[in-house]
Amino acid sequence: MSINSVRTLLENAAQTHGDKIAIRHDGASINYRELLRRVNQVAQYLEELGLPANTRVGVYSMKSIDLMVAIMATLSTRYVLVPLTKLLQAEQVSYIINDCDIKVMITDKVKKDIVTGIDFAGKIICFETTDSNIPSFEEISKYYNKPYACKINGHDNAVITYSFGLTGTPKGIVLSHRNLMDSARVVSNYLDLKEDDVISGTLIFNLDYGLNQLFCSLYKKATLALHRFILPEGVFNHLIEDEVTVLAVMPVHISELFGDELSRTPNASLFDKLRIITSSGGNVTAKMVKDCKETFRNAKFYSMHGLTEAFRSTYLDPEQIQIRPDSIGKAIPDVELFLINEKGEACGPREVGELIHRGGLIYRGFWNAPLETAERFKSIQILNKVIHLEGQLMDEIVVASGDYVYRDEEGYYYFVGRRDNMIKTRGFRVSPYEVESVVQRNIPQIIQCAVFGMPNEAIEEEIVMVYSARSEISDKEILFELKQHLASYMLPSRIIFMKSLPLVQSDKSKVDKQALIAELT
Repeated sequence: MSINSVRTLLENAAQTHGDKIAIRHDGASINYRELLRRVNQVAQYLEELGLPANTRVGVYSMKSIDLMVAIMATLSTRYVLVPLTKLLQAEQVSYIINDCDIKVMITDKVKKDIVTGIDFAGKIICFETTDSNIPSFEEISKYYNKPYACKINGHDNAVITYSFGLTGTPKGIVLSHRNLMDSARVVSNYLDLKEDDVISGTLIFNLDYGLNQLFCSLYKKATLALHRFILPEGVFNHLIEDEVTVLAVMPVHISELFGDELSRTPNASLFDKLRIITSSGGNVTAKMVKDCKETFRNAKFYSMHGLTEAFRSTYLDPEQIQIRPDSIGKAIPDVELFLINEKGEACGPREVGELIHRGGLIYRGFWNAPLETAERFKSIQILNKVIHLEGQLMDEIVVASGDYVYRDEEGYYYFVGRRDNMIKTRGFRVSPYEVESVVQRNIPQIIQCAVFGMPNEAIEEEIVMVYSARSEISDKEILFELKQHLASYMLPSRIIFMKSLPLVQSDKSKVDKQALIAELT
């Protein structure tokens, strides 16, 4: 078995720290020895299904210790993990299942009905015993107790995570076992994580930022304390009761924690064990930093910037967060960054250019999407006007991020915008096309529809939907229909009726969104 896998981390932790609590959730806990035992049981069952190597296994459930077991068990086999967020609706789950040909779905009793309701033809495994025809973790634990030997390589495909692309349909990005290991190693080192840390598992586990909290815990033999973010009061209680020392959040979470009702914030002394806060998935504002510093007074604040195609590009040293809170920082260890203009030339200070990511943490490419892969994963030749290339060794791959950024005179980077028209809201990327397509298919009264983002400091961008129809439709009626087909974070926060929408002069079939934005602004 490769040393470049998180499976190796689990085995090492079970051997050297078997009695230590690995995961806590909702009053329950599991130590590293027991975690390895349960992971081995499920992994053995999966292997005995006899499916070909690289078969995709979906994991779709609420947050629990069983979810962590399912993730690690799949990563202990020759199969590929496809984590699905619980926020997805049935038709989105169905799309992902079909797109990457998932053959096995591991779920809980809450989500099982959605999986069976979409006529999933593959194997279903449930955490709880619910149906005599569906195997459960409870049953597996009774019959699978033989020794289990893991046979994976670091270069093998490990995970496919899904985000939304320009076409409006989810695009899977492929990660190797080496990618997972490297991200845990690099992040643990620059954050200076320690063995006695309690790392919060507040983030969802369908994307790399959330998964990395589990892998960093394994890397440092720390404890992962799971929590589901519902209300700010619950998060504060989680930090206090679980004695959390490391908290990973998105900027939208910080805005929700420190809303207008400041009286609900507990005394700052209750959070003195919290020593690290990390934030990624959006822009951090000066107010967010101020709120965190006042309540989490002993915590260092790390603002970070990652890519869909590479785990992370930059982080801002905590000493700089109050000096330049708008900066996304400098390159992380093992990564080299370049800014180039449209001619492929290096950008000078304060000149906006595209961020090119070279070095570590680059993923494998987009699943079943050669055009998207070719657009983002480029030959190092793209930098031939910036660095000296020689020796015919030109097969190195870099990432053309699509992020437009500038660098100041001291080398700190600042995010400006995206090359595409994606909406960045609450830490998610949302395609306007996806929302517009759902409207077109399901609300026939609407003649034309335009969806776009507008700045909102609390959530980065709010989703605005403008439509035309013979008569105005109530917002509640529109939202009721959209909720049947879209995740909650994709729903418009503003819905505006107009008798007619402005059209692009050169193409009368397209709505002029820039004109709408200018009018609303």
